[in-house]
Amino acid sequence: MSGLGHNNGPTLERGASWRRHCWQRARADLLPRLPLELVRLHVKRAAEIGLDYKTYAGVRATTGHDLVAFLFSTNALRLLREGDRMPAVDAERLARTRHVGRLVAAQPPLDPARVRQGLAGQGIAIDAAARAPGITFGWGKTRQALLDLLGEIRAPADRVLVIGETALERDWAGAARMAGFLPAARYFGAPAAGSGR
Repeated sequence: MSGLGHNNGPTLERGASWRRHCWQRARADLLPRLPLELVRLHVKRAAEIGLDYKTYAGVRATTGHDLVAFLFSTNALRLLREGDRMPAVDAERLARTRHVGRLVAAQPPLDPARVRQGLAGQGIAIDAAARAPGITFGWGKTRQALLDLLGEIRAPADRVLVIGETALERDWAGAARMAGFLPAARYFGAPAAGSGR
């Protein structure tokens, strides 16, 4: 039970290690026995949202939930200056995703509304965009900024995956207790030689 001053560390209640063991054992016993039809549904869902199956299954096993949205940083989208456009192959890939929300955290000096408009010009619908939490933000302020952005589409934090580039963006997942962090290169694939990325 967390309260004032609690750092959300491991519980000190009796039996915690036994409950953890039971949970890990139950998960291990279940995973190899997933019905084939369920695996097929997961493979289809992973393709629909643009993830490889291994990544999708890992997030799903860790959180216990399906993903409802991605939070992209403008760094992950290769948008570093006003007027930048995403690499065409990445834009096409992102535009093909279905049944998943797309959120953008715009790093300064980028304006979130302009980023959203620019992505729309590349055929990518963005559900919500806001200024990214700054480097000077504390943990609590960062958390609140991210939750405010997620609130625009009513997405539960533990069902949103952060896709970014930097250590600061990796910390967003922990600050807002999101589903996890995925490096942009893993989501979009490694840049091809001569691609300009």
